[in-house]
Amino acid sequence: MDLFMPDPESNLLPYDGVVSYHGPMMFTGAAANYYEALSSGVPWKNDEVVIFGKRIVTAREVAWVGDLPYSYSGTIKQALPWTKELRALKAMVEERCETTFNSCLLNLYHDGNEGMGWHSDDEKSIERHSCIASVSLGAERKFSFKHKRSGETVSVLLETGSLLAMRGETQTHWLHSLPKSKRVKVPRINLTFRRMVG
Repeated sequence: MDLFMPDPESNLLPYDGVVSYHGPMMFTGAAANYYEALSSGVPWKNDEVVIFGKRIVTAREVAWVGDLPYSYSGTIKQALPWTKELRALKAMVEERCETTFNSCLLNLYHDGNEGMGWHSDDEKSIERHSCIASVSLGAERKFSFKHKRSGETVSVLLETGSLLAMRGETQTHWLHSLPKSKRVKVPRINLTFRRMVG
């Protein structure tokens, strides 16, 4: 499918899940202020994952904030406390998504040479079929979905200050990725708000 700008009320996915793109939730100036506050105020660290028994350190930097630790790809992340800015963004996202979140994974991509391969957020520590809400700050980036059986793909351009919500059986049936792009020269911060189980 072609890249498109969807109606926020419509479902981006043709079947087996629900993804809503709400577009920007705030003015560009506010998005820039949140970006600056998080860029300088979060203790970013390069991500470490275990792939086929090998420990890999990514160029992408991450932080885990919330009420519970997070275990994925062979590593355990202890939770950092919520900052004032993250609490404000969490409240904004909770209102739009009509749910509550207890954790947030922050990703810092320095430019388009950094991305994320195909994966699903389907760890047992995430509440099954709960909403996962993604906020983008900084560079506009393409975000893609691929159905696990049919291979059908859907893509959307994530603007700064925008909100994308994944619900229902999306993680069961679809993979998602942030493709690399040589055209993107500026950083992007992505926040994914989640409902974790203890």
